[in-house]
Amino acid sequence: MASQITIGERDILLVVDVQNDFCPGGGLAVPRGDEVVAPINRLARAFAHVVLTQDWHPPGHLSFASSHAGRKPYETIEVFYGTQVLWPDHCVQGTPGARFRDDLDIPHAELVLRKGYHRHIDSYSAFTENDRATRTGLAGYLRERGFARVFLAGLAFDFCVRYSAEDARREGFDVVVVEDACRGIDVGGSMAATRALFDTLAIRRIEAAAIGPA
Repeated sequence: MASQITIGERDILLVVDVQNDFCPGGGLAVPRGDEVVAPINRLARAFAHVVLTQDWHPPGHLSFASSHAGRKPYETIEVFYGTQVLWPDHCVQGTPGARFRDDLDIPHAELVLRKGYHRHIDSYSAFTENDRATRTGLAGYLRERGFARVFLAGLAFDFCVRYSAEDARREGFDVVVVEDACRGIDVGGSMAATRALFDTLAIRRIEAAAIGPA
């Protein structure tokens, strides 16, 4: 069995976008996305410190295919910051789809970080929006509170988890992705590309069972 990882005061769990629209029946459903809820609830009990992210788009967001005449979901367009995948409408501010799953049970979460609320910039990462210039402030929050290691779980493995993990690593944090507490979309081989990127950046991928008692 792999060696156990002990969680301490300088560790934080980042739970990414466990919202209704990313689960079966939602506007941008990640296949089997609902399966992350139970393992994340268990995982969170091992952490004294947890941050939740919440996708939070205004109506008519740039990333919605419906905002571009004649375009369909999963097509791409070029915008001022590069290539943008067009998505079905999802996680619109104040709608039921944008809410956290009712069965997500992390009452001790210390911060809810909303992202994607700028109408003309999409936001996968919890640290930096897709223009790579608009920052969310999360890196400063984590540093100011003295955290050194960031664990990630949630939706989707190959988009918001991936970009959040990548940015956390580039901000100087140790990064661990709890892969069995994630699910992915897999657009054009994005799952394999994500694993390869994590290997390149020395981002560990583990299973939740590797996290032992403090």
